[in-house]
Amino acid sequence: MKKIVSLGLAAVLAGSLLAGCGSAPAKDNGKPAAPAASGAANTPTPAPGTDKLVLYTSTPSEILNPVVKEFQDRTKIKVELVTGGTGELYKRVQAESANPMGDVLWGGMADSLEIYKSYFEPYKVKDSDVIAFKSPTNHWTAFNLVVQVIMYNKKLVPDNEAPKSWEDLLDPKWKGKIAFADPSKASTSYIQLATMLTAFEKNGEKGWDYVKKYSKNLDTKLLSGSSAVPKAVADGEFPVGVTYEEAAFRHVVGGAPVGVIYPKEGTSVLPDIAALIKNGKNSENGKKFLDFLVSKDMQEMVSTEFKRRSVRDDVKPTEGLVPAKSIPLVNYDSKWSGEKQGEVLKKFQDIWVGKQ
Repeated sequence: MKKIVSLGLAAVLAGSLLAGCGSAPAKDNGKPAAPAASGAANTPTPAPGTDKLVLYTSTPSEILNPVVKEFQDRTKIKVELVTGGTGELYKRVQAESANPMGDVLWGGMADSLEIYKSYFEPYKVKDSDVIAFKSPTNHWTAFNLVVQVIMYNKKLVPDNEAPKSWEDLLDPKWKGKIAFADPSKASTSYIQLATMLTAFEKNGEKGWDYVKKYSKNLDTKLLSGSSAVPKAVADGEFPVGVTYEEAAFRHVVGGAPVGVIYPKEGTSVLPDIAALIKNGKNSENGKKFLDFLVSKDMQEMVSTEFKRRSVRDDVKPTEGLVPAKSIPLVNYDSKWSGEKQGEVLKKFQDIWVGKQ
C-alpha cells in the first residue's frame, strides 16, 4: 500500500537536531566545503557532465561505505564525503545556499528536511511507482523505513521481565538503567520522545505526565548519540534502551544476547531520506545517486545486508523482522512533530533540569 507522507512543518528546529545528529561540527574527511560568504553573488549554474558528487551525510559508515563504493564502481562518479550530524549538515546547506558546495544530503528522517525545504529541489526518482513512502512534493527520497523499539540485554533481563510497553519503562526497577540519547542532539531520540507523547495524548497533560516520570527514571543519564544506545545495551552497560529497530536487529543477527520489543501502546514508522541540494554543481550526478538508492538491487541490499526495511513494494521483507502489519502503531503526526519540535525540546529540557 502506497503512503504519501504529508509534512507541512512551520517551526524552526531548535539547535542541532534530527536524525542521528550530534552537536559536533561536520567532518570533512579531508574535503573542505566552507560556507559561502554572506555577500556571495550569483547563484551558480550546475556544470554539465561532471565526474564527481559531493555527498553530505550522517549515514553510519557500515551502510555508507558499501553504498558509496557500489555507486562509484557502477557509475565511475567520484564521491566526495562530508560527514557530520544531520542538524549540522542542514545548517551547512543553509549557510552555503548562495554558493552550494554539496549536491546531495543523505541521512535523517523526513521531518528533518521540511523546515529547510527551500534549500532543496524536487526530484522524482525513476522507480517512484514502486516506492511505498513518498514526499508529496518530491523534495526527498526515502531510503529505508525506521521503527522505534525497546531493546533489552537477555543476560541482565529475563524475557518474561523485559518491558513490554512504554508504561513499563516507568517501573522503579529501571531507574538509572535505561539507555536513551539526548533528544536535542539525536533526531532519532526526538522521534522517540514524540512517539511517547503521541502514545499518551501528545497535546494533553497525560503525555507530559508520562515524560516527567520517564525523565525521572532516566536518573540524569542521557547518551550523546543514537548509535550509542544499542551498543550500550548489547555491551551490558544498560539492561534496557530505547532505540531504532535496524540498530537493535543488527546486534541480534550478530549474536549479541539482546531482545527487541515493539511497545504495546504503539510505535512510529518513518522514512530515512536523501535529498537533492538546490543548485548543486553536480546535480545530474545527484539525481543518479537518488535513483541508485532506490533501485531494486540496492533496496534488496537494504533488506538482506543492512537489515533495514525497504521502501519498495517489490522487495521481500528482511528475514527475521516482525511483519510490518503486526507492529502496533501510534497515529504519528509528522507535521505536528516538526512544528512543535522547538517547543517540545524546550519543555523536555525544563523537565530535565528540574524547572517543571
